[in-house]
Amino acid sequence: MIQGSAADLIKLAMLRVHQQLVASELPAKMLLQIHDELLFEVADEAVAALHELVGREMTEVVDLKVPLKVDIAHGKTWAEV
Repeated sequence: MIQGSAADLIKLAMLRVHQQLVASELPAKMLLQIHDELLFEVADEAVAALHELVGREMTEVVDLKVPLKVDIAHGKTWAEV
């Protein structure tokens, strides 16, 4: 049940992030999902704004008694992250 719930949470978060990306017109694209990780391509000047947007949307995707934790990192390549 927990495994399925985690999959549902990431799907909901992906939808919310996508909607906010379109609305914000940030120069960023969601490229890939791997389990509970999302990979984005973003212009250097928009990294901080994307960090805030993704963190907010992923932690607030549902109201739970236990807060959701999100780790966000960035780098020039996936290997750097």
